Amino acid sequence: MNQQPQTILDAIGNTSLLQLRNIVPESGARIFLKLESENPSGSMKDRMALAMIKAAESDGRLKPGGSVVEYTGGSTGTSLAMICAVKHYELHIVSSDAFTKEKLDHMRILGAKLQIIPSDEGKMTETLFRRMIEAASVLQDRTGAFWSNQLNNADQLVGYRSMGDEIWEQTGGKIDAFVQSVGTSACLRGNAESLRRRNHEIKIVAVEPAESPVLSGGKPGAHKIDGIGTGFVPPLWQPDIVDQVETVPTADALAMAIRLALEEGVFAGTSTGANITGALRIADRLGPDATIVTVMVDTGLKYLKHYGANSKRLRGTPFRSVNSNRRRSDL
Repeated sequence: MNQQPQTILDAIGNTSLLQLRNIVPESGARIFLKLESENPSGSMKDRMALAMIKAAESDGRLKPGGSVVEYTGGSTGTSLAMICAVKHYELHIVSSDAFTKEKLDHMRILGAKLQIIPSDEGKMTETLFRRMIEAASVLQDRTGAFWSNQLNNADQLVGYRSMGDEIWEQTGGKIDAFVQSVGTSACLRGNAESLRRRNHEIKIVAVEPAESPVLSGGKPGAHKIDGIGTGFVPPLWQPDIVDQVETVPTADALAMAIRLALEEGVFAGTSTGANITGALRIADRLGPDATIVTVMVDTGLKYLKHYGANSKRLRGTPFRSVNSNRRRSDL
C-alpha cells in the first residue's frame, strides 16, 4: 500500500510516462510523453520550486516566517505560491501581462503578491525578461526576502534529476533521446545529467522558439511560447551536453498542442507542442527502433483563453516542418 501524503508537496513527482499512439513519426519510432501535468499545481515546475525552497531552508537563506521573491512567466510562480502557502512564507512575484491570465490568477489565489510588468502587445522579449529580473532585484533589496532567482539557481537541478531517474526506470533504460524546450535550461540539464550518468550515448535535444533562436546562434526576437525563449542564453545552459538544438515557430507549437488534444486527448501548453514537434523530427532521424522521451510541461488549463481564441482557426492546420540547427552530430 502506498504511503499517504502528509501535505500536497508529497504528491510532487512520480508522474506517468505515456506513449503517443496517434501522433507518431513516419519512421515507426516510439515517442513517450512525461506527464508533468500530474504534479499538484499542474506543471513540472513543482519539482524545481520545491528543490530551491528546500535548499534555502537547509542552509539558512530562508528562515521560518520569511518571504520569497521571484520573477516568472507563471508556472514557477504558481509552484512557489503553492509551496509557500503550505510552508507559510510570504511570496512576492514579478510577472507580466505577456503571460496567461489563468497563471496570474492561480498565483493570486494561492496567496502570492504580484507586480505586473507591461509587455509589448503580449509578446515575450529579451527586454521584458530583463525588466522583470531588475524589478525582482529591487523588490528583494526592499523586502530582504530570499530571492530564488530561477535563471541562476542550480539548486533546482535536484528536482529535475529525479525526473530523469523516473524516466530511466519507466523505460527500463531503453531510451535513445531526450527532447526538452529551454527556459532556464534546468529541466534539460537535470534530466541529461541523470540519463547520461547511466548511458552516455543518449541524445540530448534542446528546443527553442524559431522567432528567438539564441541557443542556435541567432538573434533574439518576440514569440508567444510561454515559459521558454528568454531572448538570451540562460546562465545554467551548458552547450556541451546538448547534441542538437531544434527551432520551432510559435504557430507550429500551438498547432501541435491543439493536435495533441484532438488526437491523443492530452491537453497541454504550447511549450509541450514545441517539444513534440522536436521529438517527431528526431524520431524520424533515429529510425524505427528508437525510443524518444519528451515532456508534457504543464496542463492546457493554464491557457484556456489563449486556446479559445485560436482553436477554431487551427483545426486542420497542417504541420509545417522547420529546418533544425544541428550541433555536434547529425543524430
